[in-house]
Amino acid sequence: MSYAIVGFGKIGQALAHAFARKNIRVAVASRRPPEALAPQARAIGPTVVARSLRDALEADTIILAVPFGEHGEVAKALPSWEGKTVIDATNTNAPVEELDGLASSAFVAKAFTGAKLVKGFNHLVAATLAADPAVEGGHRVVFLSSDDEDAIAPVAALAKQLGFAPVKLGKLNEGGALVHARGRTWGRLIFQDLYKKEQ
Repeated sequence: MSYAIVGFGKIGQALAHAFARKNIRVAVASRRPPEALAPQARAIGPTVVARSLRDALEADTIILAVPFGEHGEVAKALPSWEGKTVIDATNTNAPVEELDGLASSAFVAKAFTGAKLVKGFNHLVAATLAADPAVEGGHRVVFLSSDDEDAIAPVAALAKQLGFAPVKLGKLNEGGALVHARGRTWGRLIFQDLYKKEQ
């Protein structure tokens, strides 16, 4: 399984730290050329590799860490997203009317035709996401939701590999609504820094 993070701001870099901590190779890309990202990528760790957007999108699993308004541009970079898993780590304050009445990730999913889309890694602030998730005798929780039940399992496996405790919330407009912003209303689980104790 190959991984890429698209967007190399605070959230993208926080996720890159999580991959580096576990020595898992990940491509990172943004609107800037790879040469511009390379020094920061190297500083995070040897398994974090700056790539062009086109090269990064060859990965099987792509974490979307761009500002919400830029997801459409990323979606246009591939003619088809068949066979890809997109993890949506974005958030938006856009009013629901601007999103066709949909949860933001359901709106994002429309742009990535053919992809399996999972909402995840979006509810924590960057500094918390970048910190070691092994804490308090347990693991920091990340919430996952998707309208494609099969898509959650491999993303949950990745979250575990990165040291997090994945908690499945079900469909985007059901349990997933707890980690969505709708207009100016934030889902109740956003910013909740929870741990799951070892069994």
